[in-house]
Amino acid sequence: MSHEDKTTLTAEEARDRAWELAEKINICMFVTWDGERQRARPLAANVMREEHAIYFLVDVNGMKDDQIERFPIVTMAFADTGSYKFVSITGEAVVTNDRAKIEELWTPDNKAFWDSKDDPNIRVITVKPDDAEVWDSPGKIVSAVKMLTAAVTGAKMELGNNRKVTM
Repeated sequence: MSHEDKTTLTAEEARDRAWELAEKINICMFVTWDGERQRARPLAANVMREEHAIYFLVDVNGMKDDQIERFPIVTMAFADTGSYKFVSITGEAVVTNDRAKIEELWTPDNKAFWDSKDDPNIRVITVKPDDAEVWDSPGKIVSAVKMLTAAVTGAKMELGNNRKVTM
């Protein structure tokens, strides 16, 4: 087993941790494919594990709608750099004009982008996760100490849990 494959998380624990981190971190880099290149942009995630879905409110005028229609597989990269906790989730996305879901997801923060939940330009991206990879370290200070110790001793270091999992 390579160093990268070491883990202490079971598949179920990794799956739980992926959902937990995505919900806690909340903002992700949402990556689409346009046929030539990957495109990434920060989006606020509405994580609803009980629905096996992650939702995003977006504007109809963005290019991501066309990209998702042509290439529905997307990646969402969540990073809590202060705690050295990361999760990358890949899944299939669809863009809809589901007004009931828009109303359900609407928060006052959305007023930074639209005047109200009734704005006709709002769309919902729904992602159904297929798989995830979790990197869950013990934190910045512990990781720094472990890196320094490994540099001094030449020993391999274990920075925390890493596991790929089917969602």
